Amino acid sequence: MLNIVLVEPEIPPNTGNIARSCAATGTTLHLVEPLGFSLDDAHLKRAGLDYWPFVTIKMYKSLAEFMEINENSSLYFASTKGKRLYTEIAYEDECYILFGKETKGLPKDLIEANVDRSIRIPMCKDTNLRSLNLSNSVNIVLFEALRQNGFQGLY
Repeated sequence: MLNIVLVEPEIPPNTGNIARSCAATGTTLHLVEPLGFSLDDAHLKRAGLDYWPFVTIKMYKSLAEFMEINENSSLYFASTKGKRLYTEIAYEDECYILFGKETKGLPKDLIEANVDRSIRIPMCKDTNLRSLNLSNSVNIVLFEALRQNGFQGLY
């Protein structure tokens, strides 16, 4: 089982779409507070449709709490400043893939402290885009990790 971690997500539909992907793939979704919305938000629920009962969600009060609880886990850090392409990693079953908030990404010091485990999705240099949409980015990396693990448990 893979784990997707959203650190301080801000946009409800992104989190809802990611929750839907997690439900469809048996991936655990970890949410690190503060969230930019309430879990009762109508936009969040609408994006997740009727899949919410099928998503395993774990909540954390802070990034520090998440890191302490999961300190011995295999962690990967998705960032536009990542050193390695997301396809250059051999994702282990049970690994955690962290994504930052939509407006700022993961904290710079976290990426710098984990350079060898920081990953990025390649983008065209001739664009003014800062990053891809969060839910799209999660799906790109998630499905690569699932592919590498033989789409275990999926049909």
